[in-house]
Amino acid sequence: MEAISFPNGPISLAGNLYLPPDFDAQASYAAIITVHPGGGVKEQTAGRYASKMAEQGFVALAFDASYQGDSGGEPHFLEDPAARVEDVRAAVDYLQTLDYVDAERVGVLGICAGGGYGVNATMADHRIKAVATVSALDIGASWRRGWYGTDPDSAAVTTLDAAAKQRTAEAGGAEPVLNPYVPADPDANTPRDLIEASEYYLTPRAQHPNAKNQWLFTKSISKILAFDAFHLVEDLLTQPILIVVGSEAGSLWNSTGLHARVRSPKKLVVVDGGTHMDFYDVPTYVDRAVAEATPFFTENLAAHLTKQN
Repeated sequence: MEAISFPNGPISLAGNLYLPPDFDAQASYAAIITVHPGGGVKEQTAGRYASKMAEQGFVALAFDASYQGDSGGEPHFLEDPAARVEDVRAAVDYLQTLDYVDAERVGVLGICAGGGYGVNATMADHRIKAVATVSALDIGASWRRGWYGTDPDSAAVTTLDAAAKQRTAEAGGAEPVLNPYVPADPDANTPRDLIEASEYYLTPRAQHPNAKNQWLFTKSISKILAFDAFHLVEDLLTQPILIVVGSEAGSLWNSTGLHARVRSPKKLVVVDGGTHMDFYDVPTYVDRAVAEATPFFTENLAAHLTKQN
């Protein structure tokens, strides 16, 4: 693994580049970009998947999003969907500068909100030849409709009203509000997945000093709630897609809804008994996702190369 950096416009992004066993700089490799969840960093689940995909013979890149982790961008702790989608495209730019990466064989694997961002980036950047999601989340739809997707989109209006008042207060000198991504003190009403998310991010299981479980409320919320990761997916996504999700995930509706809408070659894998967070670091579930992703990327990236020749 090599620590690297690459630009997204004026912002420098920090990444970890994972190389296959017996790496040969004179050879030509397919590459996979792994995209971390909201509030995550490259050292957590995105790095785990990048390491696993490198073991399967791919060059793999995990990186910190703009405004997060070791990457630049001010204000820090901003969750900006447009920037995060552009981060993925900047990662493609970077990989295509590497002599040992085949520029025609680049894929994306996104986890949770990273899955939504990865799909959105792939739709409008056809340098990406295949995309996979694991425990996918459209952050805009999920934050509008709630974890289980049962609320109407209009339920978000109350939050937007509160954000408007707070932004006015901050313009007048009030301190910015930082909200938690996952509940620090879950209770009986907290969805099971979010309890498990708290156990993942806030305990030695996966806590990291760069993942501080906080996001800027007023600067982020209007961007998030107006975002639709899968808008126009029916028409713009022509690349093949793999969707892996657990049957017990409260976020399952994101994956099944995406699968129903996609018209390009697609595969939905619902793993019995899996929760949303199981696919972050539980070996049985991570290995299952990798076992699906490896032949998917091998076949589809190689198939594209064959078509070109």
